[in-house]
Amino acid sequence: MLKFPKDTEHLARVAALFLAGLALFVVARALLVPKDFHELGHFRTGALADNMARPMAFAGRESCAACHPDVVDARQGSRHAAIACEACHGALAIHADDPGSLKPARPDARTLCLVCHREDVATPKTFKQVNPQTHMEGQACISCHKPHHPEIT
Repeated sequence: MLKFPKDTEHLARVAALFLAGLALFVVARALLVPKDFHELGHFRTGALADNMARPMAFAGRESCAACHPDVVDARQGSRHAAIACEACHGALAIHADDPGSLKPARPDARTLCLVCHREDVATPKTFKQVNPQTHMEGQACISCHKPHHPEIT
């Protein structure tokens, strides 16, 4: 039969160390986690007011359509019609407020198009994909496709 040592001092040390670690964790959590964390989900409720106070970066397609109805008309019926202007041209709230202050980006079409259209096993086969090494290598996509209505060549 196994005999246990009568000296239990080592167990008391381990228990004291565990309790000290637990107390340190509870104190650190109380100091580091904001009071309003987890009230409305897994984030800080006060962050809502902070984010609402930030200036808007995106103007929305309605703002673009007010000055660029020709582009909106060109996109009608296109597979790109559902894509927001700012997905390609960047955040344009400043441009919408003062058109002369910021010019919309004219992105490198090949690089930008490949963000969505590069061959990728995770992309559904019904989505148009190209291999940039074999498909018109070195040529810009817009040399054959209109960016706002790519089905028209």
